[in-house]
Amino acid sequence: MNTFGNNFRITTFGESHGPAVGVVIDGCPAGMALSAIDIQPLLDRRRPGTSPVSSPRKESDKVEILSGIFEGKTTGTPIALMVRNENQQSKDYEDLREKFRPGHADFTYQEKYGIRDHRGGGRSSGRETLSRVAAGAVAMKCLAERGITITGTIREVHGKINPVEMENEILAAKATGDSVGGIVQVTATGCPVGLGDPVFGKLDALIAGAMMGIGAVKGVEIGDGFTAARKFGSENNDQMTADGFSSNHAGGILGGISSGQDIIVRIAVKPTPSIAKIQQTRDIYGNVVDISVGGRHDPCIVPRIVPVAEAMLALVLIDCVLEQEKYR
Repeated sequence: MNTFGNNFRITTFGESHGPAVGVVIDGCPAGMALSAIDIQPLLDRRRPGTSPVSSPRKESDKVEILSGIFEGKTTGTPIALMVRNENQQSKDYEDLREKFRPGHADFTYQEKYGIRDHRGGGRSSGRETLSRVAAGAVAMKCLAERGITITGTIREVHGKINPVEMENEILAAKATGDSVGGIVQVTATGCPVGLGDPVFGKLDALIAGAMMGIGAVKGVEIGDGFTAARKFGSENNDQMTADGFSSNHAGGILGGISSGQDIIVRIAVKPTPSIAKIQQTRDIYGNVVDISVGGRHDPCIVPRIVPVAEAMLALVLIDCVLEQEKYR
């Protein structure tokens, strides 16, 4: 499945080591001012090769708008966005042609399709998220015009919550050929009451599905999340006063519908599976072999996943906003 959304639909395309990656957006409202300037900053935050704690792969990640814009405004027709891959080094992956990388989708792709792109994982590569970020930037522009803003932050890396300690933890893992994960929080402010639908269209369910659709994400919390399981109802309920809610343990969603409070989402990001440390795996013939993954990889994907999580929350919310606007 390469298409996401109903009212604001996106279809992503491209592979990590192909000529380009991109997205086609269908359903973006007409008449909105839009240019590369609105999209590029988010892509720059996701871009590799910008710090010692990210992959050294050098990509400019400059977005090209191919359609859907006339005289600086959206026309209501499909918007095609593309970013060309410029710094692929496919030779780094030749040793992986017949080996399955632990923690990756290599084995499951091979079993499901009978074929896989061993060069960085093809569609299962983290580079696929670039397309989501480009579409998310457009969604954020739509949301901003409706008073809704989205921000993301790193809550912890490998259990460390101090920024200096986080960086040191990443660099220490990198020095030993290993990797670390962490937790990211994304918050939407300014959401109106009423987004989402009961039962199977719940807003929190849609958000959870969107976040779990990010390759490195292994867990999602809305509001207090798992902490709520250790509370009394009297502690967890968001009591109401004449001025509104006195707390926000629910994370801005009640009964699957937005309450008007901040929507708060946290995601658990696994350690990058591509590591230099020697591990045991199987090859395509069933033989048990050792593997050390070379190439250029992030020792921690957490910093670069923040704009991806922001984009996915934006895509869910704009879809729900446009659904709600149908009935006005």
